[in-house]
Amino acid sequence: MNWTGIFAIWRFEMARFFRSIIQSVVSPVVSTSLYFVVFGAAIGSRIQEVEGVPYGAFIVPGLIMLTVLQQSIQNAAFGIYFPKFIGTIFEVLSAPISAFEIVMGYVGAAAAKAILIGLIILLTSFFFVDVRIAHPFWMLAFLVMTAVSFSLLGFILGIWAKSFEQLNIVPLLVVTPLVFLGGSFYSVSMLPPFWEAVSHFNPVLYLVSGFRWSFFGMADVPIGASLAAILIFTCACLAIVWWIFRTGYRIKS
Repeated sequence: MNWTGIFAIWRFEMARFFRSIIQSVVSPVVSTSLYFVVFGAAIGSRIQEVEGVPYGAFIVPGLIMLTVLQQSIQNAAFGIYFPKFIGTIFEVLSAPISAFEIVMGYVGAAAAKAILIGLIILLTSFFFVDVRIAHPFWMLAFLVMTAVSFSLLGFILGIWAKSFEQLNIVPLLVVTPLVFLGGSFYSVSMLPPFWEAVSHFNPVLYLVSGFRWSFFGMADVPIGASLAAILIFTCACLAIVWWIFRTGYRIKS
């Protein structure tokens, strides 16, 4: 394993992250704070509790998950797309480093950024609501697994995209709606039976539900189903990444 090569890619990506600290950290934190104000104050005044949890605290896992998913995809997608755009990807491909190690460098950096921002938002939430974490280990585990799996998705999108516009298609038109409809700001048990059943076809529901369980010990789906969903999604992304490097799809041409 070429740890030096992996660390070189990881360090380069993290340096770019800290060079744009306002856009990378301040912007998501401010946006999330606005969610606390709008949803926590405005809607929270009408919905006092959800299954015994104050509404302001109830939405914290959903807000963190929303940001982590977006940041994981965007960071990984831009990280691999920009070398393609300026042509430096060929320097990476010609270096004495394997495809797996390249993926580890880019995906590891994107996941680290998303986890860092997620933890910052968690700390920010303490200024607005009283949040208690019932299962700290599982909270971190779900945070890491989600960041890694969606960083893999972002890496795939960065390879697939032919323009900066295409980089935003999936995060804006697919992922964000799925997060909003995946129980981030409500429990699916509050929905009519038909829509509750439909919600179970939303893969993001399993991520949000598992992450919320780590906070409050309550979940819309069994915790085992949440873990299985993350594992299946990660394996699917790894299979696609393997195929990309096996065929050279949009990398070597």
